[in-house]
Amino acid sequence: MKERATIICRRDDQVLYVRKQKSKWALPGGKIEQGETPHQAAIRELCEETGLVDQNLVFLAELEKDNVLHHIFLAVLATSAEPSPQNEIAACKWGAKVGDLKTSPATKSIVDSFAKPNSSMKCIN
Repeated sequence: MKERATIICRRDDQVLYVRKQKSKWALPGGKIEQGETPHQAAIRELCEETGLVDQNLVFLAELEKDNVLHHIFLAVLATSAEPSPQNEIAACKWGAKVGDLKTSPATKSIVDSFAKPNSSMKCIN
C-alpha cells in the first residue's frame, strides 16, 4: 500500500487546492520518502508545492482510500498567507467546498470528513 502525507490548508472558511498541469484538483501533499516521517513529508511537500514554510501542522487522522494510506494534517493559515504554485504544481486555488471542482474520490472524502468550513479552529498567527 502506498503512503501519502496530505495537508488540509484552511484560511478563514476556505480550503487550498493544488493542481498539476492537466490534472484534477487535489490537496497539497505527496509520497512519504524512505526514512521520512509523515509529518516531515507533509512539511516538505507543502513547501515544494505551494512555497508555504513554517506552518504548524497538526495531525488529524489516517484514512485508507483506493489502496493509499493518507496521513492527514491540518494547517490553519493567516489571512495574509499567499501560496503560489511551485515545481510540478500548475495552479493553487482557494475554495469553500469541493463543490464542482474535478477531484479524486479521495480528495472529496478527505475534505468532506475533515475540512468543516464552520469549525471553531482559528489561526493563532
